[in-house]
Amino acid sequence: MERSEQNQTSGSKRDNKVDVLRDFRESFFAMSQLVSFPWTFLEKDLESNKSSDLISDILKQTCLHSLCQKFPPSVRYKKLFLSELIRRQEVAGCDPLDELYDALAEVVGAEDSTECYKSYILPSGEAVSLLENVALISDGTTGLVTWDAALYLAEWALDHRQTFTGRTVLELGSGVGLTGIAICRSCGPNRYVFSDCHPRVLQKLRDNVRLNGLTERTVGVEELDWTSASEEQIAQIGADTVIAADVVYDPDVVEGLVELLSKILRCSSPEVFICSTIRNQETYGGFKQQLEKAGIVHHVVTGAVSEVFPYNRVSAVEMIRLFRRRHRRQ
Repeated sequence: MERSEQNQTSGSKRDNKVDVLRDFRESFFAMSQLVSFPWTFLEKDLESNKSSDLISDILKQTCLHSLCQKFPPSVRYKKLFLSELIRRQEVAGCDPLDELYDALAEVVGAEDSTECYKSYILPSGEAVSLLENVALISDGTTGLVTWDAALYLAEWALDHRQTFTGRTVLELGSGVGLTGIAICRSCGPNRYVFSDCHPRVLQKLRDNVRLNGLTERTVGVEELDWTSASEEQIAQIGADTVIAADVVYDPDVVEGLVELLSKILRCSSPEVFICSTIRNQETYGGFKQQLEKAGIVHHVVTGAVSEVFPYNRVSAVEMIRLFRRRHRRQ
């Protein structure tokens, strides 16, 4: 655990107690891998102070926090987290902490579910809480969990609020809704349209939109099949900004996606951004070739984003902006 921990945490601000408690809270509610937590700071504190005070403070920011009562992570995850805290405490030879063992006792006999809550803390301190599936693939779709590119796109949006403020935004392949909910809560769009085509995903999306207090006055959830969406349907939405995250994951969906993007760019002149985790270079390269054939030019969006959410930043994530190719007059 230690080597991976050092690799993943070397760039984060974990040099004081306030930062460490914040990291524990954010990582716990996002159900980050345990290896990514700032255990080294805890170990040093336990060794030097021979006190469980820091563990008590960590519990208050995680399992005993009001957010955990309302939107709890999975039972299995809480068991693993509490067991790791107990192990670290015992190795340091500190006195047992009753509240730590009480918290573990509460979850030991509890049954786990196929669904759980993940919460992502915004810069304002508010949380975006989402009901997600524990399995990465469920009911034949990958849209019931949050993926890295959605988190990256949300961070980019928080750094570029002017792209969304006062505008109508259309999101393609919204999944469980993390990016859109973060934008609605932080960037002030005039109207935001979430879209997907899988019935289970659309239902989960509606549930999460309601869960986070968004109203139908400013938010819509629409079924949008990439292969059959009409230009009339797209024009009716009237998007000023179009975004999508992690939609280039399968060669079989690329053709329909490019066809839809062509219709969107023909209907009006919105700003279009596609954010992708590049898992398969051949699939992603094929997507760019299809764009070129369709007369769509892409520019890679460069520059760092503020690190707001905890996730694995080792993965290659790329964001591109799309434009219709302008034909030169003869």
